[in-house]
Amino acid sequence: MKEVERIQIHRICCIGAGYVGGPTMAVIAQKCKNIHVDVVDIDKNRISRWNDDISKIPVYEPGLGEIIEECRNRNLFFSTDIKGAIEKADVVFIAVNTPTKEYGIGAGEASDLTYVENCARDIAKYAKNKTIVVEKSTIPVKTADVIEKILNNPKEGLVRNDVEFFILSNPEFLAEGTAINDLLNPSRVLIGGENKVAINALTSIYKTWISPDKILKTNVWSSELSKLTANAFLAQRISSINTISAICEKTGASIKEVSQALGMDKRIGKYFLNHGPGFGGSCFKKDLLNLIYLSKFNGLLDVSNYWEQVLKINEWQKNRISKKIVNSLFGNIKNKKIAILGFSFKANTNDTRESSAIDICKNLLIEGAHLSIYDPEVEFSRIEMDLNSNNKSISENHGKFTQSKSIKKALSSSHAVVILTEWQEFFEIEWNNHIELMEKPAWIFDCRDIVDSSTIDVSKINLWKCGY
Repeated sequence: MKEVERIQIHRICCIGAGYVGGPTMAVIAQKCKNIHVDVVDIDKNRISRWNDDISKIPVYEPGLGEIIEECRNRNLFFSTDIKGAIEKADVVFIAVNTPTKEYGIGAGEASDLTYVENCARDIAKYAKNKTIVVEKSTIPVKTADVIEKILNNPKEGLVRNDVEFFILSNPEFLAEGTAINDLLNPSRVLIGGENKVAINALTSIYKTWISPDKILKTNVWSSELSKLTANAFLAQRISSINTISAICEKTGASIKEVSQALGMDKRIGKYFLNHGPGFGGSCFKKDLLNLIYLSKFNGLLDVSNYWEQVLKINEWQKNRISKKIVNSLFGNIKNKKIAILGFSFKANTNDTRESSAIDICKNLLIEGAHLSIYDPEVEFSRIEMDLNSNNKSISENHGKFTQSKSIKKALSSSHAVVILTEWQEFFEIEWNNHIELMEKPAWIFDCRDIVDSSTIDVSKINLWKCGY
């Protein structure tokens, strides 16, 4: 690539108005008031919601609505005009979905780069100036090669003399539910690339509010692999602590006390040692599968087998909880009402992708249960899509599920309640006032260590806490 003296950034285009693109561009717009930020997407409904009332924006994150209100139509704009936004942009972020392939080579493990490839073709077609192209999506190692070959492929007639591309990797390290704080106060910002001028230009954006010592510069491949590896290590910790929670139940040990002891070891640390129903979200499973495929592709079968176990333990934990519920209710839950509290994969987000609640609910539906589901942020249409996916007849031939508008309605006449998401309002439930609403003998299955057992009247309800 040619070197240029300096790249001035006046306009940014982000392709993809999802969980990464929306919050990231909102914070950039807030901190860099002199930069015009366009967030574009082919999904007209999604863009419409970003331009709607703050209560209706498609991504729920604490603090995001306030930033959108501050910046929208000032220097932050949401539209479907992909062509116009790319034409005017100095920097184009690619923040589209990279789902796991469902067919062909690498099916079930490798990432489907269709959307990324389409973005690269649009950029090649519409860009009019020297343009920095930034990988923001979670992608496989060597994706930058794919993008570069598309952007600089004369055989397709996409290269013009007046256009020059500089490809950088800038993975996100956001935790849903705390994404805004993670953007405002990141542990690190990683920028991978070869062109120093382009790297410095992107760095100048982040330096507006982030200390330079938190900005790490690497080559492109290290940056891409760092994202996959970070998620794999975090997923590994969750699977590991969940296996220990099972041992605690058998031995009389307390998973809370064991986790506390582990967390005090500086070599281990306290983070991601919370047991629960298993990890979810858009990245952990997908990135583990990607790492498994990468290992197999390079002939590292022992390495791929190692990471496969992390995924298997996650599935085992969800099935273990499902079996515990069925067995506790005398091995039969057919036509029994079970309240489900929480459907998002974690608190403070409306994201249900790979949520443990999906598989646990499906397991209970197969057994014939009637589920009453309450989540403060997840729309019921999303729940319907998740529970009907890959098995459209599940609610017809087995159990059924309905939405509850309140905790009280969910618990009314239920035989059991299953807590699957750690929403703050669930910590505040006065259980002894709600127990009377339930059928007897009633059960609480606490998968998030929310219920204070000392406040429960054990003569009226049975309490199972994961890891105790």
